[in-house]
Amino acid sequence: MGLLIGKKAPSFNCNAVLGDGAIEESFCFEDFSRDKYAVLFFYPLDFTFVCPSEILAFANRYEAISARNAVVVGASIDSHHTHRAWRETSLADGGIGSVPFPLVADLTREISLAYGVLSEEGESYYPQGVAMRATFIIDTKGIVRHQLVNDEPLGRNIDEVIRVLDALQFFEENGQVCPAGWTSGQTGMSNTPSGVASYLSEHAEKL
Repeated sequence: MGLLIGKKAPSFNCNAVLGDGAIEESFCFEDFSRDKYAVLFFYPLDFTFVCPSEILAFANRYEAISARNAVVVGASIDSHHTHRAWRETSLADGGIGSVPFPLVADLTREISLAYGVLSEEGESYYPQGVAMRATFIIDTKGIVRHQLVNDEPLGRNIDEVIRVLDALQFFEENGQVCPAGWTSGQTGMSNTPSGVASYLSEHAEKL
């Protein structure tokens, strides 16, 4: 997996199912996320096990993420038809219902390859060639500022996505860095020797 932090996020055009259930045959990620923060998450396959719990967790926090001027986009190697079928399947039957964000179809694996998250033999519980459980946060200039990859049995904490968005926006607005465990409303740290010393003298035991 390549490190994309600090680099321009790869854009892509592909088929997608939008948040209203419509199929878009030329979904452009760059246009969709223009002038906004973007949370792009990959998952292995539709109609599986950990994946729907994560997608529903994103859906349940969609308003909170949107309030931070951010869009959400999910991606897997499934077709847009499979995505829509999954949306139209009830939760009781293993579906995800009408989630409010696009699910893009990476049938060619080109998007997963561009983001460095396509599994190789021996790295996946599923057959070779599925997207790993990866999350990227991209700033309003299209630069990747956060990336995280979990092994497939390990579901993501979507509250951490919101915390990282808050931390990124705090840093951009205040110029202060965010120490371990920082959450919105807490003080930041000046990235100087004196700033570190001042912060640690007050907060070290709470870290």
